[in-house]
Amino acid sequence: MLMSIKTVTPKYPVTTNSLHADLRKRVQQYFDENNISITGNLSLFTKAIILVTAFVAIYIHLLIFTPVWYWGLAECVVLGGLIAAIGFNVMHDGSHGSFSKHKWQNKLAAYSLNMLGANHFMWNMKHNMIHHSFTNVDGVDDDIEIGFLMRMAPSQKRYKMHRFQHLYFWVLYMMLYVFWIFFSDYNKYFTGRIGDVPLKRMSTKEHISFWLVKIYHGAVFIALPIIFCGWLAWLLGFITFTFVAGFILSIVFQLAHTVEDAQFPVADVSENKLPDEFAAHQIKTTANFATKNKLVCWLLGGLNFQIEHHLFPKISHVHYPAISKIIKQVCAEYQLKYIEYPTMRRAVVAHVRFLKQMGKRD
Repeated sequence: MLMSIKTVTPKYPVTTNSLHADLRKRVQQYFDENNISITGNLSLFTKAIILVTAFVAIYIHLLIFTPVWYWGLAECVVLGGLIAAIGFNVMHDGSHGSFSKHKWQNKLAAYSLNMLGANHFMWNMKHNMIHHSFTNVDGVDDDIEIGFLMRMAPSQKRYKMHRFQHLYFWVLYMMLYVFWIFFSDYNKYFTGRIGDVPLKRMSTKEHISFWLVKIYHGAVFIALPIIFCGWLAWLLGFITFTFVAGFILSIVFQLAHTVEDAQFPVADVSENKLPDEFAAHQIKTTANFATKNKLVCWLLGGLNFQIEHHLFPKISHVHYPAISKIIKQVCAEYQLKYIEYPTMRRAVVAHVRFLKQMGKRD
């Protein structure tokens, strides 16, 4: 698989004084001195149990007890939030192998994505293999590729409609979850590609898993609710929780990379080589936000510490507040800007400004 990816992606320059090596050494020293594991702890496991239990409880209450419409819609809003929270806190750490020191627990956490209706194989390829390796590289990073509807990088073609993308992006972001479940997964499966990057060859087990997840999603989130609650009630509830989940998932990931201070490196044409080594690239293309807000940190699973996550994806998000101090110090020594917005509101403003800029530039 790595050979097939290298044929279509740029390379990082090799440096003698590696920033990444320096960062790894200092962060590892922190864990050694404090004698703690880099994976999750009791607080993460407790949070995972709370989120998954709440998700199952609300689903059963909506399905079996069928509350009055206004209470049902409120529960659907919460359900959408829980879908995003499970993705952020459980699936994400599990997919990176940082949820637990036990492989089976990481696998179980990672495959919670299947419980939500998406395919883990596709996510792993898109997120772990591509996005984390080539963040904000246009033509490779699928996270900044939304087609003609939005311009998410300076190198992408500008259309007249992009002048208004800072106004209509809310609607598109709400559609992410539905688009992901009903189109994106299937598109990757049948084309065998994520953008220009070929997919790893799927095993028979992975093919079966793909279709079982889709059948499960259709039964649990469409067929059963229609049977128990009726077509109209299901439609209103489905639109509500999928739009809430879609918007939360979209805005959180976009605040980490598509803001006015983030960079979008372009590889040298002759050598197909990016301008910075891996660690510097990640720091320049990534932003943190609301890192002092305990509620945001708890709900987002450390994704507001996106710089730490991109530099150390194998470290659980419960450790990001501690290692962020080390990374800030290193950035200061290497004269690299550590992009951070003090509040989520400030980060949203930076994202909106970025969209507005992309709509104006040629």
